[in-house]
Amino acid sequence: MSQLHFIGGEKGGVGKSVVSRVLAQYFIDRGLPFIGFDTDRSHGALMRFYGEYASPVFIDSHDSLDRVFEAAAENPARRVLVDLAAQTQRSLGLWFDDSGVLDVAGDMGLTLTYWHVMDAGRDSVDLLRELLDRFGHRLKLVLVLNEIRGDQFTLLAESGQLERARSLGAQVVSLRKLPDTIMQKLDGVNASFWAAVNHSEPGSAPLGVLDRQRVKVWLQRAYDEIEAVGA
Repeated sequence: MSQLHFIGGEKGGVGKSVVSRVLAQYFIDRGLPFIGFDTDRSHGALMRFYGEYASPVFIDSHDSLDRVFEAAAENPARRVLVDLAAQTQRSLGLWFDDSGVLDVAGDMGLTLTYWHVMDAGRDSVDLLRELLDRFGHRLKLVLVLNEIRGDQFTLLAESGQLERARSLGAQVVSLRKLPDTIMQKLDGVNASFWAAVNHSEPGSAPLGVLDRQRVKVWLQRAYDEIEAVGA
């Protein structure tokens, strides 16, 4: 069965691209064929770190977005991963509604999952409320509590939106914090998480032995969360 994964969250800086990179690395490490699409026109992470698997797509063009759906329909054995830039939820929603995407996906047996990446702030809670208002009963939702951006999700718990999301069938995963110095080193040389762990080429991932081990442990924890969701 085809699987189409959208990585969103609407707010900039919540870690959408990190989640996309982790999913891409998970697919690679598990030998799961996939194709990626990147909607960020300025500095897309999938194009930057996993360019051999990804291509750009324009979120405000139905014709361009249709390529995403066709990629999933043409090869049922291949997963499709879409890294959504900030403030793209409206355009995505228009495409869903105007093209009947969710209905067609259901008829074809295509699983469409929206990964909603959140930090611990009020904005993320408000954006989750808006997402649930519009799509909560129609989309398979995975809430990603990104501890890289704060690990106290008290506002979310107190808002009632977490309980509401779960009542609508949403699954919840956590992405643990990876030290900022490690992320900065990887980003500085455009190194994938694979390069960070394997250090296969000089200068590809300037990490020491223990930092490489930290990335391995962090990735395995993330993979455990992904497998619990069934991606």
